[in-house]
Amino acid sequence: MTELILRGELQELWRDKDVFALLQAVDGEVVRDKEGRQTLKFQLADKTYYRKLHTGIGWREIIKNFLQLKMPVTGASNEWLAINRIHKLGLDSLNALAYGCKGHNPAKKISFLVTEELSNTLSLAQYAEQWPNKPPAPRERRALIRKVATIARTIHRDGINHRDLYICHFLLDLSSRPNNKKDDPRLFLVDLHRAQMRATVPRRWLVKDIASIYFSSLDIGLTKKDAYLFLQVYFDMPLREILTRHEALLNSVTKRAVQLYRRDFKRLPALPFTQ
Repeated sequence: MTELILRGELQELWRDKDVFALLQAVDGEVVRDKEGRQTLKFQLADKTYYRKLHTGIGWREIIKNFLQLKMPVTGASNEWLAINRIHKLGLDSLNALAYGCKGHNPAKKISFLVTEELSNTLSLAQYAEQWPNKPPAPRERRALIRKVATIARTIHRDGINHRDLYICHFLLDLSSRPNNKKDDPRLFLVDLHRAQMRATVPRRWLVKDIASIYFSSLDIGLTKKDAYLFLQVYFDMPLREILTRHEALLNSVTKRAVQLYRRDFKRLPALPFTQ
């Protein structure tokens, strides 16, 4: 089975070409090469693109994932579908211009995804790393918190969980930074290759996603007020009701965030919020 989808300028540039052979041979800068998935940055017609090539993870890795109750990522289709679904929700993500898949065997099939470079962006983790020493204006901080919470709420209500929802996977369009005249920053949600899509997100995956945001925000100088703002936007209800109705969920989120922090930093974090 062979599937090929081209969009935008790539429809004309790669018309009547063997796109699979072309993309396997294309020259560029390898930015990631791990577990049967290579990400390469390349130039074409004065534009920059990223090619994510999946060459199969093997049956051993597939079986290992199933034994750990994890859904293995066996190709580029998952990210392609997730990006398209994110866009349908009115959220920003990568602009995917090409997708292809060849083969039946999930352990060996070849697949790829080509996306445009997101220029003039910076990950929220990098953007916020100086906040403890150089705090942003309150309006800016609140606008970014509201935006992250809105994105998380939107995908979760639509049955999507990210599985790696750290703030480094929110890319800020630097031209949209909040200021005294605007407070609606543009954030691109990226790294969707492990995203899961269902009718409803199971509780354990909600905990994992929210805890990932919490954990990755623990060292950027956020306050209890900031944590409460996130909760009010995410749950879309009064704070008192959140703390009562979702007490068990919030306890699980905090527990997991602390576990992640201890794993990475070998110490306990200073928590802006505890249940």
